[in-house]
Amino acid sequence: MPLSAASEPAAFVRLAAHPLRWAVLTELARSDLRVRELVARTRQPQNLVSYHLRLLRAAGLVDARRSNADARDSYYHLDLDSCADAIRSSAFAIHPALLGSRTGSSDHPRLPRLDVLVACTGNSAQSPIAAALLRHRSNHGLDVVSAGSHPKPRLHPLAVRALHEQYGIDVADQRPRDLDTLAGHRFDYVITVCDKVREVCPDFGGSSEYVHWSVPDPCAAPAGHQPEYSDFVRTAADIDRRVRHLLATFTPKEALP
Repeated sequence: MPLSAASEPAAFVRLAAHPLRWAVLTELARSDLRVRELVARTRQPQNLVSYHLRLLRAAGLVDARRSNADARDSYYHLDLDSCADAIRSSAFAIHPALLGSRTGSSDHPRLPRLDVLVACTGNSAQSPIAAALLRHRSNHGLDVVSAGSHPKPRLHPLAVRALHEQYGIDVADQRPRDLDTLAGHRFDYVITVCDKVREVCPDFGGSSEYVHWSVPDPCAAPAGHQPEYSDFVRTAADIDRRVRHLLATFTPKEALP
C-alpha cells in the first residue's frame, strides 16, 4: 500500500532507514537507473537489490517503466514528491514546528552559472521542453542548450503548444539541433531525457555530471494513431517536477567558495 500523509509516519522512517534501501533512494535521487546499474553502485547482489526495490515500489516511492531503447530493460525512478510528503508527515508527527523553514525561501534562488545540455533523440519534444523549463524555473539563471542524436526538422507543434499554454513559454522560433555540433563543448550537467540517446550520448569530459530521466516520448503513438496533446501535457508535467527537484540541489551563489 503506498505511503501517504494518512499512513503511520514511522513506516517511512523504518523503510528508508535500511542501509541498502537508503543507498538505492540516494542513487535514484540523482538519476533514473537500471537494476544492473544499482547493483554496481551499491555493490550488492542483484536478488537483494531487486527485493528492496520491490518494497520501495510497493510503498509508492519508486516506479519503473520499460526502456524504449531495449524493452528487456526497465528504468527505476524515484518519486521525490512522494518522498517529500512522507518526510513531512514523519516530521509533523514529531513536532509541527519541524516543518518550518529556518532560512526562508525564494521563488527564484540565485543559482551558480552552469552550462547544461539536455539531449534526446529527435530534439523535438522531451529535450526542448526540459531546456525551456530549466531556463524558466531558474529565472534564466542557467545556460541551457538542447540537442538530438537524430534531430527532426522542427519542434513538434504539440510540444510548442504545451509549453505556451501550460507555462507561458514561447519556443515557436526554436529549431532542433544536432548533438554533433556540440563536440568539444564543456557542460557542467548533461541530462538525457530518452533511453535511446543515453546509449549514444557523446562524452563531454570527466567534469560533466550525467543525469538520466527516463521520460516516455510523447511523439510516439501506436500505428494508425496520432500523438495527442494530453500526452505532451503529461510529459511536460513530469519533466517540470524533475526540473524543480534538480534546481533545488544546485548551490546558491552565496554558498560558493
